[in-house]
Amino acid sequence: MTKIQDDILSYREMCDAENVQTLQRGMNFRMNPSYSVILMSQRTNASYQDKIHEDGVTIEYEGHDVLKKAYDHNPKNEDQPEKLPTGRPTQNGRFINAAKEYKENKNIPGLVKVYEKVFPGVWSLKGYFDLIDYKQVHDGRRNVYRFILKLSARQGNKTESIIIEHTRLIPSEVKREVWKRDQGKCVICGETKNLHFDHELPFSRGGTSLSAKNVRLLCIKHNLQKSDKIE
Repeated sequence: MTKIQDDILSYREMCDAENVQTLQRGMNFRMNPSYSVILMSQRTNASYQDKIHEDGVTIEYEGHDVLKKAYDHNPKNEDQPEKLPTGRPTQNGRFINAAKEYKENKNIPGLVKVYEKVFPGVWSLKGYFDLIDYKQVHDGRRNVYRFILKLSARQGNKTESIIIEHTRLIPSEVKREVWKRDQGKCVICGETKNLHFDHELPFSRGGTSLSAKNVRLLCIKHNLQKSDKIE
């Protein structure tokens, strides 16, 4: 079964996973030959309005602005661009073209690897998503793009059936509370790498995702040990 991941990575670990020195741009079309990479955030002070839909498997990701250095005024007052002055597509344009190709030709959708910012320097790997659509909307000030991505059955090199309940997902505010409380380390051994958000009482047994009291940080070793003990 495939579900949205919540693997915790440091910024350095995220960069190493993508074989790059730095990863600062939010939209990275075909960073890897087999997939693109986006960096999302649901924090209240985020620059863009990204969100996970209530179905728990769909992400709505806002397109990006022109580079600030390209204008002598605030790019937040400009429509998000599809093309550069040279006529070449921006990152928005490249994602738009991929979504159009999928919809028009019924090809296999483009695969997108998604990371979510939890804190500065702390990221959550959400997994791989299919880029299935896009839209342009007016946000009250300007036109922006919104890209629609759905959790893919293609997680890495594996193809699996998807069975997911959205209530299993842990809200961002709960993650931040748990991270602070557990001081960014496994509550059993103190490990600071390969961390996961774990339901102390498993979701399958009625445990909630909505309270930090039922969520804790575990390293991969102790997370797997716990899974082995659950009948």
